[in-house]
Amino acid sequence: MNDERLEAKIGDLLRARGWTVGTAESCTGGLIMHLLTNVAGSSAYVLGGVVAYSNAVKQSLLRVRQGTLIAYGAVSEAVAAEMATGARTLLNVDVAVSVTGIAGPGGGTAEKPVGLTYVGLAGPNNLLVVRRHIWNSDREGNKTASAEAALRLLYDVLVGK
Repeated sequence: MNDERLEAKIGDLLRARGWTVGTAESCTGGLIMHLLTNVAGSSAYVLGGVVAYSNAVKQSLLRVRQGTLIAYGAVSEAVAAEMATGARTLLNVDVAVSVTGIAGPGGGTAEKPVGLTYVGLAGPNNLLVVRRHIWNSDREGNKTASAEAALRLLYDVLVGK
């Protein structure tokens, strides 16, 4: 049977390259890892992930700098980049994806509204990509959209987009 789910396509691409993947998740609470590991055989390329909901965990495990958190806030392009880079190093994977955002319904501001999410990816040869999104859904919808955006970013990088 041919599995057309994005996470299955990602698995095929990772296997073909001989790459491993890891995650650093905040607002998605492990949903990216859940999706990746729903694919049979994913243990061949998924090594692990960190759910870093607090800033303290972002700093201690993922090596997000306190100065970055103070200057830009936890929901920022800079923090998403440092989370992805930190996860790649911590988990010793070829590529790592990260997500940080405001799932809602509370926590938003005029500058950083509910639904604001940054998805990052760190890979070989100093590859570092961060995409910004603003979702317009409830908490569960924002989490789902963020996880799917992380998978889409990973897929796009693997196919050279």
